[in-house]
Amino acid sequence: MSSIKTLFTEALAEKPDSYVVDQIFARFPSLTDLMNVTEQELTAIKGIGRVKARQIIAALQLARRLNAPVYSHPHVIRSPKDAADLLIPEMRYLQQEHFVVLFLNTKNHVIGRPETISKGSLNAAIVHPREVFRAAIKRSAASIVVSHNHPSGDCTPSQEDIQLTARLVEAGDVTGIEVLDHIIVGGDQFISLRERGLMTS
Repeated sequence: MSSIKTLFTEALAEKPDSYVVDQIFARFPSLTDLMNVTEQELTAIKGIGRVKARQIIAALQLARRLNAPVYSHPHVIRSPKDAADLLIPEMRYLQQEHFVVLFLNTKNHVIGRPETISKGSLNAAIVHPREVFRAAIKRSAASIVVSHNHPSGDCTPSQEDIQLTARLVEAGDVTGIEVLDHIIVGGDQFISLRERGLMTS
Protein backbone atom coordinates (compact mmCIF):
# COMPACT_ATOMS: atom_id res chain seq x y z
CA MET A 1 0.00 0.00 0.00
CA SER A 2 2.89 2.37 0.73
CA SER A 3 4.14 2.29 -2.87
CA ILE A 4 0.65 3.05 -4.17
CA LYS A 5 0.30 5.89 -1.68
CA THR A 6 3.57 7.31 -3.04
CA LEU A 7 2.15 7.18 -6.58
CA PHE A 8 -0.93 9.06 -5.36
CA THR A 9 1.24 11.69 -3.73
CA GLU A 10 3.20 12.22 -6.95
CA ALA A 11 0.03 12.26 -9.06
CA LEU A 12 -1.71 14.87 -6.95
CA ALA A 13 1.00 17.51 -6.77
CA GLU A 14 4.50 18.26 -5.61
CA LYS A 15 3.01 19.34 -2.25
CA PRO A 16 -0.22 17.33 -2.00
CA ASP A 17 -3.06 18.13 0.34
CA SER A 18 -2.78 15.43 3.00
CA TYR A 19 -6.54 15.71 3.58
CA VAL A 20 -7.21 14.61 0.00
CA VAL A 21 -4.81 11.67 0.20
CA ASP A 22 -6.30 10.60 3.54
CA GLN A 23 -9.82 10.86 2.12
CA ILE A 24 -8.89 8.62 -0.81
CA PHE A 25 -7.54 5.91 1.45
CA ALA A 26 -10.43 6.28 3.89
CA ARG A 27 -13.02 5.82 1.15
CA PHE A 28 -11.11 3.07 -0.69
CA PRO A 29 -9.32 1.15 2.07
CA SER A 30 -8.43 -2.01 0.12
CA LEU A 31 -6.28 -2.48 -2.97
CA THR A 32 -9.26 -3.96 -4.79
CA ASP A 33 -11.29 -0.82 -4.08
CA LEU A 34 -8.44 1.41 -5.23
CA MET A 35 -7.71 -0.51 -8.41
CA ASN A 36 -11.35 -0.26 -9.47
CA VAL A 37 -11.99 3.37 -8.52
CA THR A 38 -13.76 5.50 -11.12
CA GLU A 39 -13.33 9.11 -12.14
CA GLN A 40 -16.80 9.88 -10.77
CA GLU A 41 -15.94 8.42 -7.37
CA LEU A 42 -12.74 10.45 -7.16
CA THR A 43 -14.31 13.75 -8.20
CA ALA A 44 -16.83 13.30 -5.39
CA ILE A 45 -13.95 13.99 -2.99
CA LYS A 46 -13.46 17.66 -2.20
CA GLY A 47 -10.25 18.91 -3.77
CA ILE A 48 -10.19 16.47 -6.69
CA GLY A 49 -11.27 17.70 -10.09
CA ARG A 50 -11.46 15.78 -13.35
CA VAL A 51 -7.79 16.38 -14.22
CA LYS A 52 -6.56 15.16 -10.83
CA ALA A 53 -8.91 12.18 -10.98
CA ARG A 54 -7.48 11.15 -14.34
CA GLN A 55 -3.94 11.55 -13.02
CA ILE A 56 -4.76 9.29 -10.10
CA ILE A 57 -6.33 6.65 -12.33
CA ALA A 58 -3.27 6.79 -14.59
CA ALA A 59 -1.05 6.28 -11.53
CA LEU A 60 -3.12 3.24 -10.54
CA GLN A 61 -2.83 1.79 -14.03
CA LEU A 62 0.93 2.29 -13.82
CA ALA A 63 0.99 0.51 -10.45
CA ARG A 64 -0.90 -2.43 -11.95
CA ARG A 65 1.52 -2.62 -14.88
CA LEU A 66 4.54 -2.49 -12.57
CA ASN A 67 3.04 -5.39 -10.63
CA ALA A 68 2.30 -7.46 -13.74
CA PRO A 69 4.64 -10.22 -14.91
CA VAL A 70 7.30 -9.32 -17.47
CA TYR A 71 6.92 -11.00 -20.85
CA SER A 72 10.42 -10.34 -22.21
CA HIS A 73 11.19 -14.09 -22.29
CA PRO A 74 8.94 -17.00 -23.21
CA HIS A 75 7.09 -18.37 -20.18
CA VAL A 76 6.86 -22.13 -19.91
CA ILE A 77 3.90 -23.68 -18.10
CA ARG A 78 5.14 -26.74 -16.22
CA SER A 79 2.70 -26.65 -13.31
CA PRO A 80 -0.53 -24.98 -12.16
CA LYS A 81 1.58 -22.55 -10.12
CA ASP A 82 3.39 -21.40 -13.28
CA ALA A 83 0.03 -20.49 -14.79
CA ALA A 84 -1.24 -18.91 -11.60
CA ASP A 85 1.89 -16.75 -11.27
CA LEU A 86 1.04 -15.20 -14.66
CA LEU A 87 -2.68 -14.87 -14.02
CA ILE A 88 -2.96 -13.63 -10.42
CA PRO A 89 -1.30 -10.21 -10.95
CA GLU A 90 -3.77 -9.47 -13.76
CA MET A 91 -6.87 -10.89 -12.05
CA ARG A 92 -6.56 -10.36 -8.29
CA TYR A 93 -8.24 -6.93 -8.24
CA LEU A 94 -11.11 -7.63 -10.64
CA GLN A 95 -14.59 -7.08 -9.17
CA GLN A 96 -16.41 -8.94 -11.93
CA GLU A 97 -15.71 -12.45 -13.13
CA HIS A 98 -13.38 -12.55 -16.13
CA PHE A 99 -12.77 -15.70 -18.15
CA VAL A 100 -9.17 -15.67 -19.35
CA VAL A 101 -7.17 -18.07 -21.54
CA LEU A 102 -3.45 -18.78 -21.76
CA PHE A 103 -2.44 -20.10 -25.19
CA LEU A 104 0.50 -22.50 -25.40
CA ASN A 105 2.61 -23.91 -28.22
CA THR A 106 3.83 -27.50 -28.52
CA LYS A 107 6.61 -26.81 -25.98
CA ASN A 108 4.16 -25.28 -23.47
CA HIS A 109 5.53 -21.77 -24.09
CA VAL A 110 2.91 -19.07 -23.58
CA ILE A 111 1.87 -17.42 -26.84
CA GLY A 112 1.40 -13.69 -26.34
CA ARG A 113 -0.49 -12.39 -23.32
CA PRO A 114 -3.47 -13.89 -21.50
CA GLU A 115 -6.68 -13.05 -23.36
CA THR A 116 -9.98 -12.20 -21.72
CA ILE A 117 -12.70 -14.11 -23.55
CA SER A 118 -15.67 -12.88 -21.54
CA LYS A 119 -16.65 -10.68 -18.62
CA GLY A 120 -19.54 -11.55 -16.38
CA SER A 121 -21.66 -10.04 -13.67
CA LEU A 122 -20.55 -9.78 -10.06
CA ASN A 123 -20.59 -13.54 -9.63
CA ALA A 124 -20.87 -15.14 -13.07
CA ALA A 125 -18.86 -15.20 -16.27
CA ILE A 126 -20.68 -16.55 -19.31
CA VAL A 127 -18.43 -18.25 -21.85
CA HIS A 128 -19.07 -20.67 -24.70
CA PRO A 129 -16.50 -23.26 -25.82
CA ARG A 130 -16.64 -21.99 -29.41
CA GLU A 131 -15.36 -18.57 -28.27
CA VAL A 132 -12.48 -20.18 -26.40
CA PHE A 133 -11.41 -22.46 -29.24
CA ARG A 134 -11.92 -19.83 -31.94
CA ALA A 135 -9.32 -17.74 -30.12
CA ALA A 136 -7.05 -20.78 -29.65
CA ILE A 137 -7.20 -21.70 -33.34
CA LYS A 138 -6.47 -18.09 -34.28
CA ARG A 139 -3.32 -18.24 -32.15
CA SER A 140 -2.36 -21.68 -33.55
CA ALA A 141 -2.28 -22.96 -29.99
CA ALA A 142 -1.46 -26.59 -29.27
CA SER A 143 -3.02 -26.42 -25.82
CA ILE A 144 -4.63 -23.94 -23.45
CA VAL A 145 -5.01 -23.15 -19.77
CA VAL A 146 -8.33 -21.53 -18.92
CA SER A 147 -8.97 -19.42 -15.86
CA HIS A 148 -11.54 -17.27 -14.18
CA ASN A 149 -11.65 -15.29 -10.96
CA HIS A 150 -14.00 -15.38 -8.01
CA PRO A 151 -14.34 -11.77 -6.80
CA SER A 152 -15.42 -13.09 -3.39
CA GLY A 153 -11.90 -14.40 -2.86
CA ASP A 154 -13.20 -17.96 -2.33
CA CYS A 155 -11.56 -20.17 -4.97
CA THR A 156 -13.82 -23.17 -4.34
CA PRO A 157 -15.11 -24.41 -7.72
CA SER A 158 -18.87 -24.36 -8.19
CA GLN A 159 -20.80 -27.10 -9.93
CA GLU A 160 -21.12 -24.74 -12.90
CA ASP A 161 -17.32 -24.36 -12.99
CA ILE A 162 -16.90 -28.14 -13.07
CA GLN A 163 -19.54 -28.56 -15.79
CA LEU A 164 -17.98 -25.82 -17.93
CA THR A 165 -14.58 -27.47 -17.56
CA ALA A 166 -16.01 -30.78 -18.75
CA ARG A 167 -17.53 -29.09 -21.83
CA LEU A 168 -14.21 -27.40 -22.62
CA VAL A 169 -12.26 -30.65 -22.25
CA GLU A 170 -14.75 -32.38 -24.57
CA ALA A 171 -14.49 -29.58 -27.15
CA GLY A 172 -10.70 -29.74 -26.87
CA ASP A 173 -10.79 -33.46 -27.68
CA VAL A 174 -12.74 -32.65 -30.84
CA THR A 175 -10.52 -29.79 -31.97
CA GLY A 176 -7.22 -31.41 -30.99
CA ILE A 177 -6.37 -28.56 -28.60
CA GLU A 178 -5.85 -29.93 -25.10
CA VAL A 179 -7.22 -28.11 -22.08
CA LEU A 180 -4.35 -28.53 -19.62
CA ASP A 181 -6.01 -26.96 -16.61
CA HIS A 182 -8.71 -24.66 -15.28
CA ILE A 183 -7.33 -22.21 -12.71
CA ILE A 184 -9.70 -20.38 -10.37
CA VAL A 185 -8.23 -17.20 -8.90
CA GLY A 186 -9.44 -15.61 -5.68
CA GLY A 187 -7.34 -12.64 -4.61
CA ASP A 188 -3.80 -13.97 -4.15
CA GLN A 189 -4.94 -17.60 -3.96
CA PHE A 190 -5.78 -20.14 -6.65
CA ILE A 191 -7.16 -23.62 -7.15
CA SER A 192 -6.26 -25.99 -9.99
CA LEU A 193 -9.09 -28.22 -11.16
CA ARG A 194 -6.43 -30.53 -12.62
CA GLU A 195 -4.88 -30.99 -9.18
CA ARG A 196 -8.36 -31.54 -7.70
CA GLY A 197 -9.08 -34.30 -10.21
CA LEU A 198 -11.93 -32.33 -11.77
CA MET A 199 -10.76 -32.28 -15.40
CA THR A 200 -12.92 -35.11 -16.71
CA SER A 201 -15.28 -34.76 -19.70
